[in-house]
Amino acid sequence: MSFSNTFETRVLAWVFTDGSATRPTEWHVALYTAAPDDTGGGTEVSGGAYARQAVTFTVSGNTATNSAALEYPTATASYGTVTHVGVFDASTGGNLIAYAALTTSKTIDTGDVLRIPASDLDITLD
Repeated sequence: MSFSNTFETRVLAWVFTDGSATRPTEWHVALYTAAPDDTGGGTEVSGGAYARQAVTFTVSGNTATNSAALEYPTATASYGTVTHVGVFDASTGGNLIAYAALTTSKTIDTGDVLRIPASDLDITLD
């Protein structure tokens, strides 16, 4: 996953200045049909009972990974082809923290459920 410009700036300011940074207190995973980038953007899924899903992370070494499986509501309409995910600090609105392309894009049609197994969403710092 890549960090957004907003969060890269927060991390750098926290590490290399005497300023303080407010840490998010919640994290939610969004689904995208068009890629976000360092400044945000992209096309987040909307409609069809879609909602960002809350996530918790476990950190080991230089990797944060989702502690539990994520399951999106049964789609009541097509989401289209989901190509990317993003981690936000709010269930709606908020700030994009990190984003990545899925290893394999997934078309979500009416009646489908998208699941992300535990430990399948990794954020790594190198």
